Amino acid sequence: MLSTHSIQVIKSTVPVLEIHGVTITKRFYELLFSNHPELLNIFNHANQKQGKQQTALANAVYAAALHIDNLTAIIPVVKQIGHKHRSLGVKPEHYPVVGKYLLMAIKEVLGDAATEEIMSAWAEAYGIIADAFISIEKEMYEETRSQAGGWDGFRAFRIDRVVKESEVISSFYLVPEDNGAIASFLPGQYVSVKIKKEGAEYTQIRQYSLSDASGKPYYRISVKREDAYQERSEGAVSTYLHQCAQEGTTLMLSAPAGDFVLDTADERPVVLISGGVGLTPMISMLNTLTEQFPSRQVTFIHAAQHGGLHAMRAQVNALAEQHPQLSVHYCYAQPTEEDRQHRHFHKEGYIDLAWLQSVIPDANASYYFCGPTPFMAVINESLQQWGIPKADIHFEFFGPAASLQPVASS
Repeated sequence: MLSTHSIQVIKSTVPVLEIHGVTITKRFYELLFSNHPELLNIFNHANQKQGKQQTALANAVYAAALHIDNLTAIIPVVKQIGHKHRSLGVKPEHYPVVGKYLLMAIKEVLGDAATEEIMSAWAEAYGIIADAFISIEKEMYEETRSQAGGWDGFRAFRIDRVVKESEVISSFYLVPEDNGAIASFLPGQYVSVKIKKEGAEYTQIRQYSLSDASGKPYYRISVKREDAYQERSEGAVSTYLHQCAQEGTTLMLSAPAGDFVLDTADERPVVLISGGVGLTPMISMLNTLTEQFPSRQVTFIHAAQHGGLHAMRAQVNALAEQHPQLSVHYCYAQPTEEDRQHRHFHKEGYIDLAWLQSVIPDANASYYFCGPTPFMAVINESLQQWGIPKADIHFEFFGPAASLQPVASS
């Protein structure tokens, strides 16, 4: 337990973290990677360049300080991050290294304001928080290792086939090279894919949602090719998969992970809402529902720019024809003439509350959504305006956790 005095000292630093949190975490990563460049084999380089990881860590540190007198309040966040850490291969020995440079960054950024008393309290707090992560992740590693078809670390999978789903999304069907069993997963979970491009100094790891129901002899991931745009570089792993990977290519995968999962015990209607490539975990949920829970009412809503960027439309339409409990609705921001001619969509423009209320037959449902952060912010706000309870609203960020609402620490 953290001492009462340390709790008071930590909480006194909350206003400072609101102002300097991102500056501290930016300096932390500079110190970490300059002294331990081998950790670049684990961290997402693109998220570092875009500042997403720094902001996510700043928000996590801020939340820890804010709730330091009741750390159980942040256990859900610890578990969410723990899933990613297990998927990436973060181990207990990494935590003292992280703690060293995080404290060093706090001291550098705050200068004389970081008194010995404050640094001592943060060192004590970090030790307790790190122990919580280590304990939770230990259970995750053991559970993954012990389940049927489970494994430690990264395992070699072969691309069995590649299916082009849209102009920018392709599905990759992956089978284990050792021909052994593969672990089951919950609809909505992801796998980490590790590659090392020819001539590259470090490996790259990216997490991709599994886009089919569990129980198949393969894993399927459906990946959007992330092209360079303005100041954003092209996606190192997604472009490799689209341009270089083919049938027979070997990929290294960690076992499925993630806490954004369908609640299969809930018998109420379910609403799945996606934007762009955010449909991948929704397809896993949809396939699971139609295969295993055919009596459950499902509303599937997808937003895309136009038909050329709408992946898996034919598969979803086929499911709707086979399952009367499933209704599908598409919203295109910029439909083409072909889209209009063939009636590929149901709404032009963007999803709004009025349209959601018109296509969702029963507001008393579980809601799951995923897509670009601005898209999810609109969906989240619409559902809140509708009066949907927070407990019925579930969403997933692709990448470091952000916020769907303005927060002081951002």
